[in-house]
Amino acid sequence: MRLSERKIVLVVRATRLDGLRKRFNTTSQAQFYVEHMNQDFGDYLTEDEHYKQQQIRVEHLLTGLGRVHTLQREHLPNFLFGPEDIVVVLGQDGLVANTLKYLEHQPVVGVNPDPKRWEGVLLPFQVNDLTRLIPEVLEQKRPTQLISMAQAYLNNGQTLLGVNDIFIGPKTHTSSRYVLAWAGHSESQSSSGVIVSTGLGSTGWFRSIVTGAMGISNQLQVKTQKGSFKSHKHKAEGAESTPPNPIPQVPWDAGYLYFSVREPWPSKYSSAETTFGQITVEQPLKLISQMPENGVIFSDGIESDFLEFNAGSEVEIRIADKKARLVQ
Repeated sequence: MRLSERKIVLVVRATRLDGLRKRFNTTSQAQFYVEHMNQDFGDYLTEDEHYKQQQIRVEHLLTGLGRVHTLQREHLPNFLFGPEDIVVVLGQDGLVANTLKYLEHQPVVGVNPDPKRWEGVLLPFQVNDLTRLIPEVLEQKRPTQLISMAQAYLNNGQTLLGVNDIFIGPKTHTSSRYVLAWAGHSESQSSSGVIVSTGLGSTGWFRSIVTGAMGISNQLQVKTQKGSFKSHKHKAEGAESTPPNPIPQVPWDAGYLYFSVREPWPSKYSSAETTFGQITVEQPLKLISQMPENGVIFSDGIESDFLEFNAGSEVEIRIADKKARLVQ
């Protein structure tokens, strides 16, 4: 007998070995390819076996707690979640983030299938916790963390949610051209694209952008002082010690976003005055495409799920009206 008749949706993902089998048809052919590249195929086998064993354990535990439906990651965009569903995600972190944007208010339980392999910022629980945890979620006795999301609104009516970040720019490694409007200022820009980051995503792509910018800035300061490049670990003689600029710590439920312009190019027709800023309800970010083709908008690193952003397209980025709920 089940503890409840509520549906529990278990979201799982394909392993690296599954991806290789799909590409090369058989395990032996996949092994030949990996070992031919001088990599350890045993690690692929170990990861695959462990993940699938954990999936079986989770399904067994959940069967006694509710009506279980196992959902592959690739089917998320087309799946209709019920308003009373409980969602269990058998990590990695990216799978949790990818799941959150397809929900309304359903609680999400992040489970780390392999703590030795995955850090699990969004995976606070392990498989053995589910027997105790799910009844508490059913009885609404578990606290939840609200997660703010970004949302892109195109002038043709299309929208796109981002849990970690939203990218606006070129489909390939070329320059994008657009007009950027923010905080009462508007300018034409040419860059590698614009990244909009949420609080949840502030430790990901956003952190790497800010860290890179800080590193370049520090190196250039040392060059100015000494006349040549030095590692930032070795302070230039006579230079004052300057503490590194802190990377903004953004709460997961923050009512604002940050945007960063990647590799802006100042020229006769493009400016680079506005390259970083905070997006609020009162102060959204607006972009107008000047690209004849290959302009895209995608979120959370899923390049295959994108909106076209070509000439004539206008997009406004702001905080999404809805928030996701992650069980703590």
